[in-house]
Amino acid sequence: MTIYKKPLKIIILGGGIAGLTTALALTKFAPKDAVPRILIFEIRPAPATIGGAVNLTPNALRMLDHLGVFDVIRQRDYGKDIDELEVFDLHGSKLAVSDFKGAEGKGIGNPPFKALRITRGDALKAVLEVIKRQKNIVLMCGKRTLSIKETADDVTITCDDGTYWTSDILMGCDGIHSVTRLQHVDPARKETYTGVCNAFGFARVPRGFEVHFKCTALNFSQRGVMLTSYHDSRMESVYVGALMRVPDIGSRDGWKQVGADAEKTRADILRRFGDAKIPCIRPLIEMTEDFYMWPVFTLSKDGKWSTNRCMLLGDAAHAMPPQGESTGIVFEDTVIFSRCLARWLEKGRPGGHPKEAFAAYERLRKPRIADAFEESRAVIGSVSDAGWLGHTLKTWVVPWYLWFTRKSRDRHFEEDVTRVELGY
Repeated sequence: MTIYKKPLKIIILGGGIAGLTTALALTKFAPKDAVPRILIFEIRPAPATIGGAVNLTPNALRMLDHLGVFDVIRQRDYGKDIDELEVFDLHGSKLAVSDFKGAEGKGIGNPPFKALRITRGDALKAVLEVIKRQKNIVLMCGKRTLSIKETADDVTITCDDGTYWTSDILMGCDGIHSVTRLQHVDPARKETYTGVCNAFGFARVPRGFEVHFKCTALNFSQRGVMLTSYHDSRMESVYVGALMRVPDIGSRDGWKQVGADAEKTRADILRRFGDAKIPCIRPLIEMTEDFYMWPVFTLSKDGKWSTNRCMLLGDAAHAMPPQGESTGIVFEDTVIFSRCLARWLEKGRPGGHPKEAFAAYERLRKPRIADAFEESRAVIGSVSDAGWLGHTLKTWVVPWYLWFTRKSRDRHFEEDVTRVELGY
């Protein structure tokens, strides 16, 4: 018979989508008599509900369903269901389609899900709603971590207000500029600006405004890629995001462009995409309210994810350029890790520290992340400026690539990592 000691105390650094879903997963998959006590530390005064619109693929929605978040999304009518992603050349031709409907038109996997385009803010609000219902989770905002000290028995963080907190495990879910990584787990592994920036905003469209896509579209030009997508069920607003080469803008978190800077960004986007033969593109750029600039950083492909008592998850461990499944990969990280930790508890905490659980997680996860890194390289290549010949080759390669990789993408969309064998 397994005899549990007192419940684990877990500190999570980062109150964004990665940290919050990690807390939910650790709660859901813990043995019923060993639910951990979790403290989440967020550096901002409140969780940031700004951001662009992400595409949650079927596997991502399946994880949110397991965590109780998908019901909130449906109840609040967040996001827009996506049957397919259409791909266009801005000269006017439709190049390809990436389908989420599945063989019977109901979605992919069991249970079936399609995709959902949703703002980061709405996704975070849904997760926060579920967090509020958990008695074992406390979210503390306005807390900046100054130092991390790990011993054989515990981990202690010291905050800038002079307080210090001790736990059994520290989870670094604090993003690409992770304090957990840079101060403790792998200080030499620095983030690198990719040279690519996402300039994005939202365009309120009048009733009857005609677009060239059903729900969402990738639009290729010689000087970048533009995403245009509805993100609300009433189809009253279009997300406009331009991935393009931009010199280092010197920002860690991105910023909202206002006044003259916003108009400068808009003018740059119009120079790159405004001559599109697709009639709605220029008006959408002109109607977009302000612009946010979000520089895309990445980490090296290989690196250290853990110590004996600290684990990095999400962008803190493996930030990469967006490759269509980035958010879903983070959700799967949290679930697989939580299952590995639960197994360690069920085995009676062998070794006294969770390194066995950490090692099992890394064995399961690192091959998938390596594949995702390779996929992300194609994104950077597609954003690079190209002449007429290079662009023509790109428009030939893209549909071939989507056709060639369809089976592997569908396998990812079908996957339910709550059923994956842990192997230990």
